[in-house]
Amino acid sequence: MNIWIAVAVTAVGCYAVKLIGLLVPAGVLERPLVRRLAALLPVALLAALTAQQTFADGTTLVLDVKAAGLAAAAVALILRAPFLVVVAAAVVVTAGLRAVTG
Repeated sequence: MNIWIAVAVTAVGCYAVKLIGLLVPAGVLERPLVRRLAALLPVALLAALTAQQTFADGTTLVLDVKAAGLAAAAVALILRAPFLVVVAAAVVVTAGLRAVTG
C-alpha cells in the first residue's frame, strides 16, 4: 500500500510543478538569467545522472566496464559521430568488456 501512496504523491507533485510553471508570468521567463539557467540546467542534471549511474554502486564509488563504455561514447562524441553511433560504441565496448571479464 505504501508504494501507491508514493505514486499518488509523486503524481500530485508533478502536476503541481507543471501548474506552477504555467502560472509564472512571461516577463520572468524572458530575463537573461532565467533563459541561461533553463538552457544549462538540463545538461548539468544529465551529466550528474550519467556520472552517478556510471561510477556509483549504492554508497560506494566503482570503476568498472561502464566507465569504459562512457569513455568510448566520449571519444565518439569528440569525433562528432551521430547519436546512434555514440550509443552503439558505448554498448559494444561495455558488452565486450563484460564478456571478456565475466
